[in-house]
Amino acid sequence: MTDGSAETSSDEVGGRPCPHCEQPMYKRHCKYVCPQHGVIYDCADTFW
Repeated sequence: MTDGSAETSSDEVGGRPCPHCEQPMYKRHCKYVCPQHGVIYDCADTFW
């Protein structure tokens, strides 16, 4: 029943848009990752 869905359960899609290309970013742990640009925001970023 859950075969193949492990990848989608760990990554949330449709969060904030990428500031560079406007694509929805993936949320992984405490990082927002753009599919084209890689990690954009991290929880260590104090300005966010």
